[in-house]
Amino acid sequence: MVRLPLTPAEVERGQRLGALLRRARGKRSMLQAALDARVSPETLRKIESGRVATPAFPTIAAIAGVLGLSLDAVWAEINQPERAGEPAASAHSARERMAS
Repeated sequence: MVRLPLTPAEVERGQRLGALLRRARGKRSMLQAALDARVSPETLRKIESGRVATPAFPTIAAIAGVLGLSLDAVWAEINQPERAGEPAASAHSARERMAS
């Protein structure tokens, strides 16, 4: 099977996903978060670094669940481009949106 190259938008969305997961993980070790989500630490590292820009849905669902993020909040945050001059939304703000 031939995989088409990722579009710039897909790459950017993958980078936003990785940043969101890193922020949500906080001081928790990558190893512990990965084990709790039942994914390999290498998979989590690649997602957080943006090297895997389009991870499988069950993988993201498992990681988000362990980190206390709703999938709605993850989807909303990774699909809104950052505006010039504004910092990226934090995992905390994603949780606030999730609670509303």
